[in-house]
Order: sequence, then structure tokens, then C-alpha cells
Amino acid sequence: MPFAKSLKNLWYRLETAALRVAIILFRLIPVDIASAVMGRLWRFFAPLNSRHQRALQHLEAALPQTTAEEREQIVRGMWENLGRVAAETFHIAELLPQDDRFVAIADETTKRVLAGKQQAVFVSFHSGNWEMCVQPAVRAGLDLAGVYQALKNPFADAALRDMRKDLYRLGLFSKSHETARKLVRIVREGGVLAIMGDLRETRGIKVPFFGRPAYANPVPATLARSGGVPIILGRVIRTKGVHFAIEGRAIEVPVTDDRKADIQAVTEEIHRVFEEWIREHPEQWMWIHRKWAKA
Repeated sequence: MPFAKSLKNLWYRLETAALRVAIILFRLIPVDIASAVMGRLWRFFAPLNSRHQRALQHLEAALPQTTAEEREQIVRGMWENLGRVAAETFHIAELLPQDDRFVAIADETTKRVLAGKQQAVFVSFHSGNWEMCVQPAVRAGLDLAGVYQALKNPFADAALRDMRKDLYRLGLFSKSHETARKLVRIVREGGVLAIMGDLRETRGIKVPFFGRPAYANPVPATLARSGGVPIILGRVIRTKGVHFAIEGRAIEVPVTDDRKADIQAVTEEIHRVFEEWIREHPEQWMWIHRKWAKA
């Protein structure tokens, strides 16, 4: 199949070339304008795709007290936020040092971590512009390792990883069994890890989430327990335009004789806090996730 492989390789390179052109063009537009325009476009056009109905269904099941009109506005707000995130992604390096765009809210444990006096596993979720959740840690000079879902196109994947190199100086790792071993080593050696905690993981465990069982990733709890460090839950709230509040809240990770029960309890607590936060700003979370067990 050399011809088919060569054709796929050519297609991947064309895709990547188009992505690099888009990166250049978006960087020519001031971030506030790019974010606002992309947000409005997504708010108008994104509801035309099938994922809009999926988001409405998830929202109705999670927040049944809302009216149909309220749910429509929440999901359109979600699309606007996602459009803004898409535009802002091209400006990550530019946004990081602009401290006037960020307000940090940290408890005492989070402050110790940011001061380099405590190791931790950062766990965030798809709220506001989640890419910015590590901004306080990066500005504090912490070296972070991150985990992400690799793209099928290896050339485009490399281009997007390069855009995030200033965020994750210890490396950005795609999901794999080998990656899990690397992450355990990083935590045990005193490194700080950042990982998304709200994605669907059918090979993981089930936890209560908005009153229904949901698939959850046990890796954050497993890594924190293995390294003997707390978890710092992080959220990003878009306050206005390209301005954000970033909050860090620590949760302790028990180490008992029942490893499985420890991991279950911590993963449930992660999702309890996520649910609390999502209820505060439902328009800023990604309701398109197939998070629930029967969704």
C-alpha cells in the first residue's frame, strides 16, 4: 500500500500547510478582535450542526429546571466561548505575559505550589479558555508537564504542540501506556503535572455527575496518590472578552490500604467540584462532551 500511504502523507502535509497559513493570518489580527469575531461567528453558525442538539439534550438532563429558551441561550453562549478559544489559541504566547488580563484566586496550598514550595498535580476542565489555566504557574516560573490527545495528522500535531511549548516546558505528552510511566516519574521526581479531568474515559471509572453516572478518568487521582501530592483543581472564568479569572482549589488525596477506593473517592470529589463550578457558569463548559454513561 505504498501509494495509499504516500497519498495520506501528502494530504496530511497539505492540511498542515493550511493550518500554518491560518496561524500566520490569525496572528496578524489583534487578539481582542479575532476572539470577538470568531465568537460571534460560532454563536451564529455552530447551532446548525448536530452537536447543538446533543448539547441541548445533555443540558436538559443535567439542569432540568431550566427552560428551553434558557438552554438555547446557554448552548449558544457555549459556542461563542468555543469560538473565542479557537481564535485565542493562536495567540497563546502573546497572551501569557499580559498579567492585566488575568486575576488569580488561590487557596493556601495553591499558593505554596505557585511559590515552588509544594509539588502537585493540576487538574482542570473545559471552562472559559482552559488553555490559560496554567498561566499563573507559568508566570511563577514553574516547569510543567502536560497531557493531551494527539491528532491523527502528525505534522499538524507537531505544529499545535509547538504553539504550547511555552506552557509545558517539561514536555507535552500524548496519551499512551508509556506516557503514564513517564508522568509517574515526573511527579515522583518533584515535577508539576497538568491534565484535563473532565473528558470521557470509557476504560476508566464511573462517578456521579449532575445526578447521573458518568465516565471519568482515574489517572489524575492515580498519579497524585502515587506521588504523594495534592491535586489542585483549576478553572478559568471568562470575565469579559479576553480577560479571565483563574482559580485554584486544593483537594487532599488519601493513601489508605484500599488503593481502588482512594482513587474512586478522589475522582468523585474532582467531579463534585467541577459540577459546582459548571452550575455557576454553564455557558462556559463544553456540553457537547459524551460524558455520561448512557449518552
